[in-house]
Amino acid sequence: MGGDHVGHELRLRAAVLTGDERAWRALYDDTAPGLRAYVHWRCAGLHDLADEVVQETWLTAVRRMREFDPAQGRFATWLRGIAANLIRNGLRRRQARPVRRLIGDRPTTDSAAESHERSERIAGALSELPPRYEQVLRAKYLDGLSVQAIAGQWGETPKAVESLLTRARQAFREAYQGVADG
Repeated sequence: MGGDHVGHELRLRAAVLTGDERAWRALYDDTAPGLRAYVHWRCAGLHDLADEVVQETWLTAVRRMREFDPAQGRFATWLRGIAANLIRNGLRRRQARPVRRLIGDRPTTDSAAESHERSERIAGALSELPPRYEQVLRAKYLDGLSVQAIAGQWGETPKAVESLLTRARQAFREAYQGVADG
């Protein structure tokens, strides 16, 4: 990680801890769109869960800002870690309660209920993947990057990225089936 970025986030963190609203705004503006995209992708169409997780992620970040260490990683990465844990917890809570055929207060058609159930299965499967698999699937399918672009960004060969994608897709299929069977 470059020192310039670490220094910038160290200064912002210090300012936030003194109550500087402009520093919070700068961190928020830099990371909010990426966090929202990450959470919505990981929640696979469960918009209510995604919105809840985004809000809870920011509340957690405010409470735990002293724990953020720019020397250990970027603020955006720290936020995604918080969000990933909240998603896992939210999915566990959903799996523990009986399946309802309601979205909001309105009864749904079978196709809407099935779509909602499929979204829960996708989100559950994504939460079971190792971080590296989730990262490569996100880069390919959420960010829309080519294998070449991922390889360039990650400093790996395209063949290595293709191999990783193959293993990640297989792990996703197995996790998806496991969630369906569970």
